[in-house]
Amino acid sequence: MNDCWVAHNLGSTQVSDSAGTKRRRNAPTVIIIEHSTLARTTVVKLLERELAGWNLIDLSSTESLDRALGAEVRLIALDLAGRGVESASLRDDLAAITARFPEVPITLLSSTDDAIIARQALKIGIRGFFSTSLPIDIALAGLRLVLAGGTFFPQLLGAVTNGSNEHSPARNEAEKSLDERTQYLALAEFTPREADVLAELQSGCSNKVIAGKLNLSGHTVKMHLQHIMRKLQAQNRTEVVARLIQRAASGPDASPS
Repeated sequence: MNDCWVAHNLGSTQVSDSAGTKRRRNAPTVIIIEHSTLARTTVVKLLERELAGWNLIDLSSTESLDRALGAEVRLIALDLAGRGVESASLRDDLAAITARFPEVPITLLSSTDDAIIARQALKIGIRGFFSTSLPIDIALAGLRLVLAGGTFFPQLLGAVTNGSNEHSPARNEAEKSLDERTQYLALAEFTPREADVLAELQSGCSNKVIAGKLNLSGHTVKMHLQHIMRKLQAQNRTEVVARLIQRAASGPDASPS
């Protein structure tokens, strides 16, 4: 099955690649590399709704990466596919990605919440670790955090691996789900809406533009920005982005300076 290009188009100018496939000119782009057609398509459909106006390029392997050359790639999500971080196969995939997109953050998609693998991934420069056990809204918040210059490694804070839910059989599933949600949000430090605002801020959007894109009032956007600045101990918008980049370089356990 051929790899496909998926773009959410809003009537803007488009260009075609050599295969005649349409994509939006100069639009920010996310690449999803996943062998499973079902998993890959599911991720793309989800991101189509969350990243309106972005180009989404889905590939079954890194062998097709050249199709994305020339795109404004902001993030690449690579399927771990049960491999260890030290595996030759994964190393080859990462080398292929960095050779073509050396400045683009890479995240891993995993079927497990292995903290050891997550820690190893962080050490080699991976910027996010997304397991299939993540609630959708938390995964999207983590995605926004990475796009804004941060890192997302919930496993390293024990939100998944501490087994706290296993010892409370009397609690119903709704309570467990709420606890998990709270743990992940505590890790990311920002609510999903704050993460959305952060991503738009990273793109240089004004408050008015952010309000229009996220369907929020100007007052609500200003409130979110105030919360974000307080959490990051930043004085202005530029400092917010600088703090996120600084913390990304320091790792997920870094505290605001």
